[in-house]
Amino acid sequence: MDSLNTLWLSTGLANFELGQVIMMLVGCGLLYLSIARKFEPLLLLPMGFGAILTNIPAAGFSEVGGLLHYIYYAGIDTGIFPLIIFMGVGAMTDFSALIANPKTLLLGAAAQFGIFATLFGAIALNYVPGIEFTLKDASAIAIIGGADGPTAIFLASKLAPELLGAIAVAAYSYMALVPIIQPPIMRALTTEDERKIEMAQLRPVTKIEKVIFPLGVLMMTIFFLPSATPLVGMFCLGNLMRESGVVDRLSTTAQNELINITTIFLGLGVGSKLSSEAFLNVETLGILALGAVAFSIGTASGVLMAKTMNKLSNEQINPLIGAAGVSAVPMAARVANKVGLEANPHNFLLMHAMGPNVAGVLGSAVAAGILLALVGG
Repeated sequence: MDSLNTLWLSTGLANFELGQVIMMLVGCGLLYLSIARKFEPLLLLPMGFGAILTNIPAAGFSEVGGLLHYIYYAGIDTGIFPLIIFMGVGAMTDFSALIANPKTLLLGAAAQFGIFATLFGAIALNYVPGIEFTLKDASAIAIIGGADGPTAIFLASKLAPELLGAIAVAAYSYMALVPIIQPPIMRALTTEDERKIEMAQLRPVTKIEKVIFPLGVLMMTIFFLPSATPLVGMFCLGNLMRESGVVDRLSTTAQNELINITTIFLGLGVGSKLSSEAFLNVETLGILALGAVAFSIGTASGVLMAKTMNKLSNEQINPLIGAAGVSAVPMAARVANKVGLEANPHNFLLMHAMGPNVAGVLGSAVAAGILLALVGG
């Protein structure tokens, strides 16, 4: 009888808690979004599976000695995985549109306003019973507004590791919902005539410009914001490998094998923080709500800045490209192009929108550096 009792107590059925069941269902929900709806599948699939693994009772996946424990502390706690992904993203990024029209850098900067507006919103949530965010917590939550998953994970791992799971889920969920969230905001803030604006063709960009650009960006970051150099530096390294033309094997590896392997482990590592104890609380609801606000403000800020630039500039600027200032590359640029085509079938904005889109990647990294410098100590 004792043997049967011991055997029963060693099963999952005897050890399941309600919170673990709920979080396993959350993991299944992430798998559904990634497989059936194709929302950010590269990360949501391993993240959802990691959430299931970490909530298996008595398995010890996330405890000392467990696989997910070592994946998290080796790659996310150290900040290595987000940095490797940034290098891969840099190797996949073409800065031609931004170099050809450097004014769009302002649109990428304007879209980061959502980050700093949400910082105050997170602090204000402390008035809600059950929520207690420190300044570091609020800073980590605010970066969701940049719509840049690796940056959000990097900053959260430095400032608020206990909130990493909720922040990562919010960041990637809203990135996946770009085609749903952004168009209503874009239409509400622009007139039909503004959405019909056709922009002049961009000038050709030389190879020398493409090679000098990442080096120039890195030097500016070194001089004025050294705390952002981990993210910006790896991004510029990847881009230089791409544009130099002399290390095609390294560039190809960074764009494919290396970033793919790292994404698998990053997703599993984030999933390991989706335990019932860390996720099922009122603070998680606050983070999810603030993420939606941050993303909406960032989109609106970019559109309003583009409207202002259109009025002040000699050349016409379609305000829709301002929404691409959030760093969801290239999804936000595609959404801007799609909304523009709906208003004018001859209006092709994709390349124009890629300027603020890649500027948004740099902008979110700079914003993370600023927050790290201000509150990281």
